[in-house]
Amino acid sequence: MTDETARVSAGAGSFDFTLESVILLVLGLFMGLFGLLLFSITSGALPYAPDSTYGLFLVIVALQVITMGRTPIGDLRRTWLVVTVGIAVGILGMLACFVPGLLSDVVRTLVGAILVLGGAVLLVQLLLDREKAALWLGVPGILRHLTVACALVYIMAFLLGVVTLVPAVTTDPLTAVLLIIDGAALVYLAWCIEVVRTTFPIQPGPGEEEHERVDRFFFNRDVPFTFTTALLIFLGVLLGLLAVLLVPVNLGVLPFSPDGQLGLLLVITAIQILAIGETPLGPFRRSWFLVLIGLVFVAMGVVSCIVPGYLTELLRVLIGLFNLIGSLVLLAGRVVPIVREMRNASSPPVELPAPLRTLLITQSALNLIGILFGISMLVPGVIPGMVTAGILFFNGLLLFLLAYILVTLPAAE
Repeated sequence: MTDETARVSAGAGSFDFTLESVILLVLGLFMGLFGLLLFSITSGALPYAPDSTYGLFLVIVALQVITMGRTPIGDLRRTWLVVTVGIAVGILGMLACFVPGLLSDVVRTLVGAILVLGGAVLLVQLLLDREKAALWLGVPGILRHLTVACALVYIMAFLLGVVTLVPAVTTDPLTAVLLIIDGAALVYLAWCIEVVRTTFPIQPGPGEEEHERVDRFFFNRDVPFTFTTALLIFLGVLLGLLAVLLVPVNLGVLPFSPDGQLGLLLVITAIQILAIGETPLGPFRRSWFLVLIGLVFVAMGVVSCIVPGYLTELLRVLIGLFNLIGSLVLLAGRVVPIVREMRNASSPPVELPAPLRTLLITQSALNLIGILFGISMLVPGVIPGMVTAGILFFNGLLLFLLAYILVTLPAAE
């Protein structure tokens, strides 16, 4: 893996939405689908898993915080304190997705508080900040659209937060309508942000480039990680936590939600595809076809988290194939050139620098672990549950190591 800026090629037919807009799209799809499904859930036609629903929302919010410093109450410097809080929120969301009933009241209250507080604070900032609504409304065109989109998103967030905290204040059908409106507003906001970005490009002036702040207090220091590195760390936490939980699950001590696990993994995979073109088969240009695939994966992951039992087998096979085929392809692409070079006696072997050798070994080990995990998903029971837990834990450690290598490589600076 390399820096995402080196992977995404601009040009006709390419999707160039920023990470901010991608996450807004994912949230919009999540809210809209939740609203549509809620009609059938209310009538009893579909089952409902509230824990993994709230958990998925918290994980998406945590990704915003960790990768951009974008919190529910506004933008903050991406310090170690902010990232640590984001990881903590993400862990709560993961626990809710994996273990139903463990944190039901906690995650529902946290989601409600995030929506109420975030919606209220951001709406007040929008209305009172002279550089926002007051200025934007005076400029015809996209800035007025941006003002409307922001206001609509913040109002809907506040109303949905109230409904989450006090469900008795409204009916389920009305909640479904609010969710659908919120989903449409989030997509509208993502579009507005991208149009504003291309219409009014901001170029940093002399001396205005961002620099990492050095502070004596560690948690107040800026985090220099790129999206790729931050996501590696987040995935490492996810797989490590999943591995630890699988021990009591296999002993029959804890319940487990395979739908929440599979749905969460698929949504994170989809965000990688949409944000940087990173697929299980390697990086690709973000074409609209690839984006469509990413959005379909988001929808499938969201449905799996909200409605248990309907996509379990499909997603199990899909994620198993992703890991098995993707790992085989990437491993072959790395090993075959080395074997060919070794067979070519006419040319001396190329000695790689130590950091690159470590990177190569780590990536190859990850591919081997991915193959084992893919087999365990495709053929349940062929690998004992405790061994699968060990595989996932080792996978998490390797992801942390890969993130460290990428940060320390000269090319990653």
